Amino acid sequence: MQCTVEWNGPEGMLFVSKTGSGHVVAMDGAPDGGGNNLAPRPMEMILSGTGACSAYDVVLILKRGRQDVRRCTVEINSERAETEPKVFTKINMHFVVSGKNLTEQVVERAVNLSHDKYCSAIAMLNKTAEITHSFEIVES
Repeated sequence: MQCTVEWNGPEGMLFVSKTGSGHVVAMDGAPDGGGNNLAPRPMEMILSGTGACSAYDVVLILKRGRQDVRRCTVEINSERAETEPKVFTKINMHFVVSGKNLTEQVVERAVNLSHDKYCSAIAMLNKTAEITHSFEIVES
């Protein structure tokens, strides 16, 4: 896996990442840090990637279990250290899983498997952050 990140200078703090799979993602800083607020912050991208990584697992596990899953949303709240490096210290991920006839047991199992075994991003962030999760099921 690879990517190239390029500063879009000479003004501001806009960076463009080109991924090995051929996609482009922009990231920018806050105005108080020299940015222009044109795109997500790099640390927001880390949270977004982690949420997508875990949701991917949850949906895949449910589909492989022949569950009728129709939607999965992850609401993420985090806290960062006060001093440099300002790593994540707490992350809470709340999954809202929609489908037909989903049971608490199967959704809880999918979320736990993602968090305890499959999600690479969570495994890395577990080194500095206390990661908690919860879920709710919406019949659709």
